Amino acid sequence: MPKLPQPRGPISEQLLERLCGEPCSFTVSAHDSPDPLADEDLHLSLYVCYELHYRGFDEMSPAWEWEPSLIAVRGTLERAFEARLRAQIGPPPDEWAAEDMDLALRAVEDAEEGPSVSRFIEAEASVEQLREFVIHRSAYHLKEADPHTWAIPRLFGRPKAAMVEVQTDEYGGGNVERVHAQLYADVMDAVGLDSSYGGYLDRIPGVTLATVNLMSLCGLHRRLLGAIVGHLAYFEMTSSVPNRRYAAGLRRLGFDGEATVFFDEHVLADAVHENIAVVDMAGGLARQQPGLAADVLWGARALALLEARWASHVLGLWRAGASSLLPEGARLQPRPAAG
Repeated sequence: MPKLPQPRGPISEQLLERLCGEPCSFTVSAHDSPDPLADEDLHLSLYVCYELHYRGFDEMSPAWEWEPSLIAVRGTLERAFEARLRAQIGPPPDEWAAEDMDLALRAVEDAEEGPSVSRFIEAEASVEQLREFVIHRSAYHLKEADPHTWAIPRLFGRPKAAMVEVQTDEYGGGNVERVHAQLYADVMDAVGLDSSYGGYLDRIPGVTLATVNLMSLCGLHRRLLGAIVGHLAYFEMTSSVPNRRYAAGLRRLGFDGEATVFFDEHVLADAVHENIAVVDMAGGLARQQPGLAADVLWGARALALLEARWASHVLGLWRAGASSLLPEGARLQPRPAAG
């Protein structure tokens, strides 16, 4: 298990101090963020709260997981994050019916005009920038598939079968060496990074943690079942081409073998998963439960929004000749996100 991270502001300062002790009732002081989609303090705190439902931390009692006061603190952070997401995204378009969910998801993809990190990695990135990219993505890929798996017991029929089919591949089909989280750890080792779970949490900025927190938010809440299904469907349908570019960038910089297996695997797997995830899973859920159609689309749009903000942050700093990661030993409000 990883060690607890360094705090980045008043919420995480109070939270981490409490979590080092035995479970007890507590509160934290309110903190209004000007940008709840990238705030360092908010997203580190939320990530720590969510991590209790994954592997946890070395210094923390597992009994904290369902401590009511900690769940209340998490809820306050979640509400700020979700409210800003909903305000930014706005209501769903009116022109899409539930039976046209596959077309609606493709319209989200067509509308996306943000900067492309994958194109930069393919053609321009230095070895150091490539390593930074791998560190950013480790926050999710070292737990890949887990946030979406929470949806499986809440689904039934065709959408459930479709999600199980996708997730089975994510977990290597029973072969431990092919589990995607393990393949990503192999990437980290191959490019000279520490592949231990959570090893770079102190370097990963809030704008990146927000992309992972979105998955945990949607996966943990049954009311957001449609959103986590839409998130996974959009993730699968937009993954194949970028992963081909990442693999090409690695090879351009002299890496191959274990450094590229993860990305090569996703070029093939996600091309197959796309139709399953979009038509059978997301489209199937929308047809089965039309009331969830708007949430399916919201999950995809939320993913697109946060990914665009992350790409702007990373590329903005790289083009300025700066690191996109937090500096070593950063405490309290580090550098704000670019863009």
